[in-house]
Amino acid sequence: MTDYSLRVFDSTLDMLSSVENPTPIVRLNRVSPFKHTKVYAKLEWYNPFGAVKDRVAANLIRDAQERGLKLENLVEPTSGNTGMGLAMLSNAKRLSFTATLSLAIPEEKRAALRVFGAKLVELSDDLCPMPGAPEGAMQKATELGSRPGWHQLNQYKNPANPDAHFRTTGPEIWRQTEGKITHFVAGLGTCGTITGTGRFLKSKNPKVKVYGAYPSEGHDIPGVRSLRALKLTDFFLPKEYDGITEIGNQEAYQLCKRLNQEESIIAGPSSGMALAGAFKQVPDEPGAICVVIFPDNAFKYTASFRKHLPELFPAPAGVPAAAPAASSVPDSISGDEAMALIRKGGLLFDVRTPGEYEGGHIEEAVNLPLQALQAGPVPGLPADKSTPIVTICATGRRSGAALGLLRAQGYTHVQNVGGMQQWMSEGRPLKIR
Repeated sequence: MTDYSLRVFDSTLDMLSSVENPTPIVRLNRVSPFKHTKVYAKLEWYNPFGAVKDRVAANLIRDAQERGLKLENLVEPTSGNTGMGLAMLSNAKRLSFTATLSLAIPEEKRAALRVFGAKLVELSDDLCPMPGAPEGAMQKATELGSRPGWHQLNQYKNPANPDAHFRTTGPEIWRQTEGKITHFVAGLGTCGTITGTGRFLKSKNPKVKVYGAYPSEGHDIPGVRSLRALKLTDFFLPKEYDGITEIGNQEAYQLCKRLNQEESIIAGPSSGMALAGAFKQVPDEPGAICVVIFPDNAFKYTASFRKHLPELFPAPAGVPAAAPAASSVPDSISGDEAMALIRKGGLLFDVRTPGEYEGGHIEEAVNLPLQALQAGPVPGLPADKSTPIVTICATGRRSGAALGLLRAQGYTHVQNVGGMQQWMSEGRPLKIR
């Protein structure tokens, strides 16, 4: 018989978080810059399948079953954690689960999904699936979900997403702080966490401040969205929040490292981003109690840490260090600057899928799909590693990933011009086949 006080459970599903069985909050004692404000991290990897998204996955299925839907084959676009929760819940409920996702997602997450029993459809999409992206994870999930016997629960549009946090995360925090919480902070992805939790906390005390943190354009922090992408997100409701702020890759990863090494908290990069957002927005004042959502742990991100914390991965003794992939040129470049480089012999690589490319592209652009670049060396790259190269995609995210891959291959003059949307908004021509 399940007994929460003894931590004895009849089923793994009984371990799902609730007011009676909350994920822990722990005070940060070393990394906080505050003298007065107490900052607590809510450790969401204590959910049974390892992430905050377990709450959403469970509520999506509960809601569908209570509405009388016959579930058999589930499909969901995901950046990893929702897929993991749905995969494990599907195992418990004897359902089939397919995840559509980007090849830019860390290999550790994709490997875990396979071990969890999910079927994967891997695509050249952005790190977090983008609404309206042709041939992307969302479009593929919609296509599969329309088949007989298939169903897409759709975390991106289903109100059961924020409702999961209104039902569980908010009440847990309220009880754990004895109603004394003054500030709540979460990273912004689907925005279910900040919207659902924020609504509950403000229903208990309208004076509670709710803040969000989002990554820079072209970021490499799985599970969250840049401001441009957030504007296309159904549950991004900034009028309900008291503030949002942008956090860069470096700031997020460095704070993540400090959490692990100074607080002994095994946090992942989105936790570092959320905490950096708290430090930027929450005031330091007596009586302030801030709770920050830490979505998942560090173990899914070793490849990302190698990329963003290179100081932790020196070459083994006796092995010459690899030539640095760092570039002396800025990461970003304007449209005018890009065209000037191209006229002087630089190359413009459009890293979208072939279908997107043929639907309209810059005349000077050569199609080099990110998926092909991720698979290894590809033909058509210049022999001269100093050749100026400019990357572009639909939004700037895939081209940012391509920039990193090309620099890792030794190309020293690679820059990202961003997305086709911005290119077209500046009145630049496209070639349509």
